Amino acid sequence: MKQEKLDEATIAEALKGLDGWTRADDGIAIERKFKFRTFREAFGFMTEAALAAEKLDHHPEWFNVYNRVDVRLTNHDAGGLTELDFKLASVMDKAAVLRTKS
Repeated sequence: MKQEKLDEATIAEALKGLDGWTRADDGIAIERKFKFRTFREAFGFMTEAALAAEKLDHHPEWFNVYNRVDVRLTNHDAGGLTELDFKLASVMDKAAVLRTKS
């Protein structure tokens, strides 16, 4: 199913519901930098996020070094942000919380 690009008001409202995510400078993506205690926690996060992304058929742009995972979400087919970006961001937030609580 083709996803529709969200309008500015919808994007602004959806961003309010996410912690730590910001609009990319180019305006067509949202970004967040996650930091974990260890590489194992970062990799576990990426594994869980990858399984969710596959299920949603929506894949992140990401970069990992040791305990850091930088994520960028956008929908290339739609030319900007869609509901899928915010769904995946929410799943990623939940996966991160499980790995960052003491």
